[in-house]
Amino acid sequence: MATDDEGGAGHPVHEIAAAWERERPGTPVSSIRIVTPIWQLAKLFGDDRRSVLARAGVDAATLDLLSVLRRSGPPYTLSTRELSRRSLVTAGAISQRVARAEREGLVERHPAQGRPRTVHVALTAAGHEVVEATVDQVLHREAELISGLTPDQRTQLTELLRVLLQQVQHRTDDDRITHVGQD
Repeated sequence: MATDDEGGAGHPVHEIAAAWERERPGTPVSSIRIVTPIWQLAKLFGDDRRSVLARAGVDAATLDLLSVLRRSGPPYTLSTRELSRRSLVTAGAISQRVARAEREGLVERHPAQGRPRTVHVALTAAGHEVVEATVDQVLHREAELISGLTPDQRTQLTELLRVLLQQVQHRTDDDRITHVGQD
């Protein structure tokens, strides 16, 4: 039998599953031992990231916009359509994000040459500075949070999560990847 530290009997998730097994014999409860910790981790990681971002003075939506532009490589410019596709949010959400970041001097909008209905969004020097500093803070913190896993455990967990995500996407017929808590 596993100890509490190993996530075995006596762990709240296992107690929940055992209670359902006792109260409703035959009810499939194996998912509780997987899905509940994933939900708990998502909340903990999300809350921690929001805390890091608050200290940095950046909101998650703005960081997402700036990060997508930064990852695109020089000249750090994308169309609003491409930003929407890469951010996995609607065109309306991108429009709001761009307007807010533009007011803060983090991005600039420019009409595309020869395509009057296409708008390009470019990262400004100030936006570049914000994303560089903030991404480092976020990723260093997340590396710290998972540092209790060995390299082999990280590799194994990465692969298991990839497989689980693909299976759930297939079963739900939904291949969108969004931010935690985002529709």
